[in-house]
Amino acid sequence: MTTDTNSVEVNIPEKTTGAVCPSSSTPIVNTRATSTTRMPNIKIFGGSSHKDLANKIADRLGIELGKVVTKKFSNQETCVEIGESVRGEDVYIIQSGCGEINDNLMELLIMINACKIASASRVTAVIPLFPYARQDKKDKSRAPISAKLVANMLSVAGADHIITMDLHASQIQGFFDIPVDNLFAEPAVLKWIRDNIPEWNNSIIVSPDAGGAKRVTSIADRLNVDFAMIHKERKKANEIASMVLVGDVKGRTAILVDDMADTCGTMCCAANKLKEAGAVKIYAILTHGIFSGPAISRIENACFESVVVTNTIPQDHNVKEGGKISVIDISMILAEAIRRTHNGESVSYLFSHVPL
Repeated sequence: MTTDTNSVEVNIPEKTTGAVCPSSSTPIVNTRATSTTRMPNIKIFGGSSHKDLANKIADRLGIELGKVVTKKFSNQETCVEIGESVRGEDVYIIQSGCGEINDNLMELLIMINACKIASASRVTAVIPLFPYARQDKKDKSRAPISAKLVANMLSVAGADHIITMDLHASQIQGFFDIPVDNLFAEPAVLKWIRDNIPEWNNSIIVSPDAGGAKRVTSIADRLNVDFAMIHKERKKANEIASMVLVGDVKGRTAILVDDMADTCGTMCCAANKLKEAGAVKIYAILTHGIFSGPAISRIENACFESVVVTNTIPQDHNVKEGGKISVIDISMILAEAIRRTHNGESVSYLFSHVPL
């Protein structure tokens, strides 16, 4: 499941090999750090938005999270104190665009700037879910392009590099004058499908809108199955006017794939449309499960076998025993991207491989 650039094909050098999971043809490479592979001159800090993910990434790299204290003054201004030297260090700050988005974005900007003026050699912002990514173009008069504004703010704060995952719109990479690595959850999604859906070879991959067509065709091609698309027309944000299914799902397992879901109105309506068209089972797989408002109740009442999301956003409060939400851990992808960036290696290997 990727953004507009999802169908990137990567030629892996023959000398770069990895073990293959018995139930998956997606190559898997063991990159977990050990005491003999610790990386020098690197610091990793976690912001307030997703501490669990930051801890998992640091654990996989075999290093401890850097000391940082974040607090608010009585007037609600954000204050950040970096608790250790970063002079000459390669710094990575992990902060996702979720929760109290505006506060967390400001916290990230301050952390970047604090490290930069403390003489860090390089500061990389690791942003699994890029904030304001849906505001990437002018869709009406006087509308802002807020994603571009956020890109400018990150650069001005002192970021030298951005690592993110499944950008809502690939053109956001062009909003920056600094390097941006847009990682893909697709390899992890392919592995989950093969490992958890026994009848996956008789499935059909479905895009809930026209914008996700390239994403689903990439996944369908790699699974060697068919794909379908649902065309939708909106009256206004979060309100669907009509839906038309293009493709035959009768008697098959339908797998809806999208980059994100917010209130889940579109996704649940799409599931109903697939059920009406004769789909036997229906799954949904998302990179970013925002799940605001009535999303969880809609999912539980919809005709899904399972709704699968990655942990770019904290999901612990949404996962319950007997519930329909499952989580794919992508900490290993981000950790390997950090390791490769620090060592000056290519990260394109991760476009088609899943680290252990």
